[in-house]
Amino acid sequence: MAEIIAFPWPVRSGRPAPEPLWREAVGRELREERHRAGRTLTDVAGTAGVSTQYLSEVERGRKEPSSEVLGAVAGALGLRLVDLTVRVSRTLHATSAPAGPLALAA
Repeated sequence: MAEIIAFPWPVRSGRPAPEPLWREAVGRELREERHRAGRTLTDVAGTAGVSTQYLSEVERGRKEPSSEVLGAVAGALGLRLVDLTVRVSRTLHATSAPAGPLALAA
C-alpha cells in the first residue's frame, strides 16, 4: 500500500506549485500586519509617504518596492526592516519545496 505524504506547500496537478515571489510574500506580510494593527491603507500609506494605490499594489505583490519604500512602510507599521525581512524569510522557508527529489509513494 502506498504511503500518502502531505505537502506543506500547494500542489497542483500532482506537482508542487512554484515558490511565491519575494514581492508577493512581502506584500502578504505587510497586509497581514496592517490588518492586525487595525489600520487602513490610506493611514499607513500617508504615514509611510507613499500613495494608497502604490501601497495596495505592493500588498498584492504587483510592485517590487525599493528597500527605502519597504523601510518606510514597515516603519509606519511599527516594524524594523530587518523584522519584516525575517518574517518573510521564515514564511518562504516554511512554504518552500525540499531541495532534492521526493518519493511520493513507497
